[in-house]
Amino acid sequence: MMKKQNLKRFKKSSNSLVDIRKFQKSTDLLIHRLPFARLVKEISLKYHHSLNWQQVAVEALQFASEDYIIGLLQDANLAAIHAKRVTVMPKDLKLAKIIRGEH
Repeated sequence: MMKKQNLKRFKKSSNSLVDIRKFQKSTDLLIHRLPFARLVKEISLKYHHSLNWQQVAVEALQFASEDYIIGLLQDANLAAIHAKRVTVMPKDLKLAKIIRGEH
């Protein structure tokens, strides 16, 4: 007979909290650089065909983009908490954008 191993199982929520704490402590970029650079170049080709990007410019754009997204999600999370919910819904994102004056 094989003995069952006593594996320590975590709830999904506790794994999520560990991930959240890890990302909050880090100062690294969350979006991978190469896919982001490809997206920037793809979008810029629609408007100007002979535009070249310096790596520093793409990196600055990525920092600004991540900062904007994180701020928007924080505001949406506050809207969800205010509505006595845990889950962020599309209506929370819409409300956050309206409050920021971006609709």
